[in-house]
Amino acid sequence: MNELHGYYIEDLEPGMQASMARTVTEADIVMFAGVTGDTNPVHLNEEYANATIFKGRIAHGMLSAGLISAVLGTKLPGPGCVYLEQNMRFTAPVKIGDTVTATATVKEVNTEKKRVVLETICRVGDQVVVEGQARLIVMSRQKQQQAAE
Repeated sequence: MNELHGYYIEDLEPGMQASMARTVTEADIVMFAGVTGDTNPVHLNEEYANATIFKGRIAHGMLSAGLISAVLGTKLPGPGCVYLEQNMRFTAPVKIGDTVTATATVKEVNTEKKRVVLETICRVGDQVVVEGQARLIVMSRQKQQQAAE
């Protein structure tokens, strides 16, 4: 793997895993709201959020999910992969100051179709906050070599 290309489909095996962590900040939430337009007060208004079941502001669920995309696009399979599908379930809130660790684990590899399925999980400590599965296209080494010739 290099900075311009991640793993090739031939390099992937079930059980391979990669992770990344990020501590959620006030700025992350405000910028995410600005970029996406999701200004739900449960994310931005402390007084409003205090009256909810969360008893305070929570990060956008898709902010944590974005860390999954970062793992897939930069680590495993890495640069060059193409997201086809992601399912996910949000199981617990993330608050400002929480450190979210996103982990992707290879579950299935279909070399012929150049597809890989990965289990995707985000945790705060031992608490799962997002769980799901992703399906991606991963380039073949053979195809890459043919294109270069």
